[in-house]
This record gives sequence, C-alpha cells and structure tokens, in this order.
Amino acid sequence: MSVHAQTVIQWLEQFAPKSLAVEKDPIGLQIGTLNKKVNKVLITLDVTPAVVEEAIAKGAGLIIAHHPPVFRPLAHLRTDLPQGKVLARLLQHDIAVYAAHTNLDVAPGGLNDWLAQRLELSDVEVLAPTQHETLKKLMVFVPRDHEAQVRQALGDAGAGHIGNYSHCTFRTDGIGTFKPGEGTNPFIGSQGEIEQVEEVKIETIFPASIEKQVIQAMIKAHPYEEVAYDIYQLDQPGEARGLGRIGYLKQEISLQAFAAQVKEAFDVPFCRVVGPLDAPVKKVAVLGGDGNKYVQQALFKGADVLVTGDVYFHTAQDALMAGLKLVDPGHHAEKVMIRGLQQVLTEKAKEHKVSVDILSSEVNTDPFQMI
Repeated sequence: MSVHAQTVIQWLEQFAPKSLAVEKDPIGLQIGTLNKKVNKVLITLDVTPAVVEEAIAKGAGLIIAHHPPVFRPLAHLRTDLPQGKVLARLLQHDIAVYAAHTNLDVAPGGLNDWLAQRLELSDVEVLAPTQHETLKKLMVFVPRDHEAQVRQALGDAGAGHIGNYSHCTFRTDGIGTFKPGEGTNPFIGSQGEIEQVEEVKIETIFPASIEKQVIQAMIKAHPYEEVAYDIYQLDQPGEARGLGRIGYLKQEISLQAFAAQVKEAFDVPFCRVVGPLDAPVKKVAVLGGDGNKYVQQALFKGADVLVTGDVYFHTAQDALMAGLKLVDPGHHAEKVMIRGLQQVLTEKAKEHKVSVDILSSEVNTDPFQMI
C-alpha cells in the first residue's frame, strides 16, 4: 500500500497550481525528496516539533504543510538550535516536507473558499484578485456523425464554461477535403484519393491551465487518425483568482451574534471584535491568515465586516473610523485546510484507485492560549 510521493504532489498541484502563489512565496518541496514511495501522508497547518514526532509515530513519509517551515533563507543549519533540530529530525527519518501556501489560499475551492463555506456565505466572489485566468479558443473540424460525442467530450473535460453555463460551443457546417498519403489508415476515404466530407467546425473556449486535458479528450473522442484543430489565446480575461472571499449571510444578524458564529465555525477559543456589537452584518469578507492589507478592498466591495487574523491595533482603529467591522479569530483559523486538503487528496487517490493513507494532523499548533 504505497504511492510515489511525486504522484501525491501532482494531485495537489492540479488542485492548487504553483502558478497561483504570490510572488516570492516559498512554496513547494522544502525538505527531503519526492523521489520515493510513501504509505502515509500527513496534512498539517504548521511543521512543529510535535508535528514531526506525530509524523514519525504514524509512519508518514511526506508532510504537506500550509505554512512553509523554511520561510526565510537559512543563514546556517545548526542542530543545537530549535529550527535545526526539527530539520535534522525530518532528515533522519526521511520525511519530506512540501509547502502549499498562497497557492492554496488562491485556489478555487481552496482555503479561502473553505473559510467561506464554514461561514455559510452565498454568492461568493474573490475579495482581492491577484490574476485572471488566461483563456484560449479551440476550433476543431469533425465529421458530422461524430459532432455530438466530440462536443460532449470537450465539455466534460472543462471546455466551454462561461459563468454558470457549461458545454458552450458554436458550430459551423462546411466541406473538409484531404488526400490520405502512403502509410495512413484513414477513417474515411482511400489512400491517394482526394476525399470530400461534410464536417462541422466546433468552437469553444477553455482556461489555459487545462489545455492538455482538453486536447486529450478531443483526440480520444475524434474518429480521425489526424485531427485538424487550431488553438489561440484570447485577449479577454477569464475568471478572477485571488486572496480572500466576499459573500452574504443567509440573513442579517448583529455583529455580536456573527462573532459567536465565527468562533464556532472555526473552532477557536475566542475572537477579537471591532465595531458596535449591535451593528447589523449581512455582507461578509473573509481572508485567511494576516489580512491587515485588505481592509480597503473589503470597504471598496461593500463588506459590513472583515473576518481575518493578526489584526494590528492601528488597522483596527482605521477600520473602525471607516465604518468597517472586524472579527479576528486568529491566524490559526486556517487550520480548516487540514480537513479540506485531506478530503481533496483522498478523493484523488480513490479516483486513481491508489491505496494511500491521507492523514489529518491532530496536533494543535496554535501558540496562543486564553487565560
């Protein structure tokens, strides 16, 4: 019961591509090697000494963490200092550590969407866009008899999504001509003879990130030995990708009631709250981790409240003067990624019929206590 460590990371990067990470974020493999097989993978928010001992005890050969254990370049690697001891322990037990940080924050269905889901927000949008998908257009020529199956395959592979619509295409009828050469095995026609076939040109769009799977699906569904198709990049931006989410509660409630809801949803011992406790809350912005830089985005998008961690004193004062309420459940609220990513990778393993244990860390890595 094992899988190659690189395979697990491929699944992860399909879900949260490294290209989504913000500039200079030290994501990816940080410790050890992926050139090995593993029986168990441990998902954690932080890599602490207790988490490392947990990985050793459970026999995990790979740790996937949200917070990179090596965030800044090391000046030295001393095993008589705390960080060096942790790294040495990992190397001694051949445990690789891979960090999925802001790419997991930005990924559709990733950390910030998990936070929004915990708060039961609806009509959710990106709070602070960092990039837009690059869109491409595909045109493929198909014999009329196989139009439906090729169009279906393209849509099933993710092409043709426009807003909440899927399988969007446009068709044009025409006549295709070709002459099969020596060594061919044509689906229609004969070698050395020019053939005319009633064909349909199917046009559709897709995000550049899924180009490979779209082409594979098209070729598999297409009857021709050589498929004629064109792909070109579009100027219009695709779906926004970015940090944080903003959406609506089911019903308007007071700030005090909402703060209690946040505390329960994120399973934290307390929340810091900024604003009148009886103020109404309906439109909610949420951003995992340190969200001090995103007060203006929340105001611009009309949020009643911003839920984020590590709020500074002066940030709180500025938000209060601007009329934006704040609820700070702490940085550790990001622990929702443990169960979220465990579910994603477990489903990937089932999809590929691979037997590997994806484990959730049971160690509480929050350094703060309430007295």
